Amino acid sequence: MQNYKFLIEYDGTRYNGWQRLKNNDETIQGKIETVLSRMTDKPVQLTGAGRTDAGVHARGQVANAFLDTGLGEADIRAYMNRYLPEDIRILSVEKEDERFHSRFCAREKLYCYYISTGEKPSAFLRKYLYHPGAEALRGLDRERMVEAASLLTGRHDFKAFCGNKHMKKSTVREVRLIDIDFFPEKEIIKISYRGDGFLQYMIRIMTGTLLEVGLGKKEPSEIPDILASGDRERAGFTAPACGLFLEEISF
Repeated sequence: MQNYKFLIEYDGTRYNGWQRLKNNDETIQGKIETVLSRMTDKPVQLTGAGRTDAGVHARGQVANAFLDTGLGEADIRAYMNRYLPEDIRILSVEKEDERFHSRFCAREKLYCYYISTGEKPSAFLRKYLYHPGAEALRGLDRERMVEAASLLTGRHDFKAFCGNKHMKKSTVREVRLIDIDFFPEKEIIKISYRGDGFLQYMIRIMTGTLLEVGLGKKEPSEIPDILASGDRERAGFTAPACGLFLEEISF
């Protein structure tokens, strides 16, 4: 059995997230496992580096699986792309050491969230942007958002920014970078998050919180108290999944 690493991109719009669900293959993992199992004529278990939620997209998801096949990497990639749906694409297939584990070996993840600031979003990008409407974003202050982002950066307990109220594992994570870029000519805001890992809905809740700060609904100075409280109700709203992309995973 050879361990293989897959670099994957997908449009998550119509899927129930990455992770396979019981009696439901409408997931990214489920679709890929089905194709690999057909290719090898054996059950295949795929391990992803990040479990993206329903509706979240990826340009650089990484996964690995042990396969028993005589096909080379190029042929495996060609087979997968032939039988996978059009909204899932395998970018590369590489042999890896048997100890490689896409989740445990990942050192850093980069996610980006995209927000439309115009009256109406691009006809071509509308499924991949959060569009609250120009009026709802009137007066949005980037400097306030940057100040709040600086207080979210670092190693903290992000329980207040976790969508799973029954989380039993540690909610401590290190956010190494939050960049907020305004592109007025394109009517887009891009918020980049780089860290060692993220909790369920964490990026979407941080995005909602930063928007509330930018609109004056919260003060940047509230961020340390929100973190210390561990109370999800103290943080901002959960931004929609459609604007979130898993961009890159570093090993």
